[in-house]
Amino acid sequence: MKNTISFMSQELFSEFSQITKEAWLNQVTKDLKGKNFSETLIWQSLEGFDIYPYYAQEDLKNLPIKAIQQAQKSKNSASWENRSLIKYINAKDTNLLIINYLKKGIDAITIDFGNYDPTEHDLLRLLNNIKLSETPIYFKTHYKETLLTNLKKFIHYQLKGGFATDILTKYFSSESTIIDKDAWESTKKNVIQTNEYPAFRAVTVESHVFHNAGANAVQELAFTLSSAVTYLDKITDLGCTIEQIIPKIEFSISIGTNYFVEIAKLRALRYLWSKILKSYNCSLVTDNYFLHCQTSSFYDAKLSPYTNMLRATTEAMSATMGGCDSLTVLAYDSILALETKSELGERIAKNVSILMKEEAHLDKTNDPAAGSYYIESLTYKLATAAWDLFLKVENMGGILQAFDQGFIQSEIEQSYQAKVKSLQNDKIMVGVNKFRVEAENIDNIPKSVVSNKNILQNRRISEVYE
Repeated sequence: MKNTISFMSQELFSEFSQITKEAWLNQVTKDLKGKNFSETLIWQSLEGFDIYPYYAQEDLKNLPIKAIQQAQKSKNSASWENRSLIKYINAKDTNLLIINYLKKGIDAITIDFGNYDPTEHDLLRLLNNIKLSETPIYFKTHYKETLLTNLKKFIHYQLKGGFATDILTKYFSSESTIIDKDAWESTKKNVIQTNEYPAFRAVTVESHVFHNAGANAVQELAFTLSSAVTYLDKITDLGCTIEQIIPKIEFSISIGTNYFVEIAKLRALRYLWSKILKSYNCSLVTDNYFLHCQTSSFYDAKLSPYTNMLRATTEAMSATMGGCDSLTVLAYDSILALETKSELGERIAKNVSILMKEEAHLDKTNDPAAGSYYIESLTYKLATAAWDLFLKVENMGGILQAFDQGFIQSEIEQSYQAKVKSLQNDKIMVGVNKFRVEAENIDNIPKSVVSNKNILQNRRISEVYE
């Protein structure tokens, strides 16, 4: 029976001739009956390149496919952490919240301390019944050095997790922040102090500050990589080796609604990072690459917040298909100025990740996008454009100098305005510029305040219509 099926399959497929892209194009041109092919079917991306409706094997002929796919193998497992973000309230209530999340399927927690100094609070109470050697805890705080010193006083086993704070993000988004030598020295100490904890990462490089200001995928890639290179250069200048720093870095990337572009963005990031590491002669440590993804708040809508569920789901799928190691799904109503967390919103956010594992089985295959003619082509286009922009920033002296000269702000502002224009023209964003619910949640929405155009603003694209 098996041989018969094999024979039948061969006979069936032998009846079809191989279709070239040229033959497809000729047929489509004929079917369009005089309509212009480029104007009708080619999509111009916000990143500045053409997206065709059809890709074939011949589109991959001159691309470094082997190198791109090899870079994806730095991901050791097809699965990912289901990580929740919790804002610190007090030691007791935050602890109860963490315990509750862990019981309901969350694997890791990020605690955002805001302006609180965690060392002035009861860390023993906060971490009661939480074993950091089993549950990764990420601390979002600028008091990293003193926090680690205090943790070592009562934790005498291997820590998992890390510091979820990017000092460059605060510089790009705050009018008063200055990054002096002491800040870099403190970061260096974090790297050295955590060397004894291989699963605890001391440096986070974020793309959120660029993404939420309106950057496109190319800019997000280029500026994030330039930020990472700044960390490498500053910390090695202070005496650390590349081999000490690389395993301590976590990339934290925002994932937007453009499904295939976001998959390609993450694959391009791995490819470009491996390219950068080779320039530092440290390709042997590429396996230590750790990628955290977070669903975007930039595309959240206020008038019909339930539509944010759909956005978060596709964003989460892009993150997992693109190869994230850790995933944070924001609640659909997190944009609303609610005094307390919505139980429904948090439950759905948590379950998005669980469903993708337990029902969609997206955790079973490493780099599932590999071999897709479209995504492989898109990955290379994004990587090439991002690399050119990255080199431009480096030739200006690095991202800090480029930011001080206003280049980063200007580039992102142009991208943001292009996104606004696309919505004002023909692009549909459900619940924002079509199928609106006018009276819903109108009093619960915080507005962005643009006070200084010299810094990067935390924006939402839908605010244009709100």
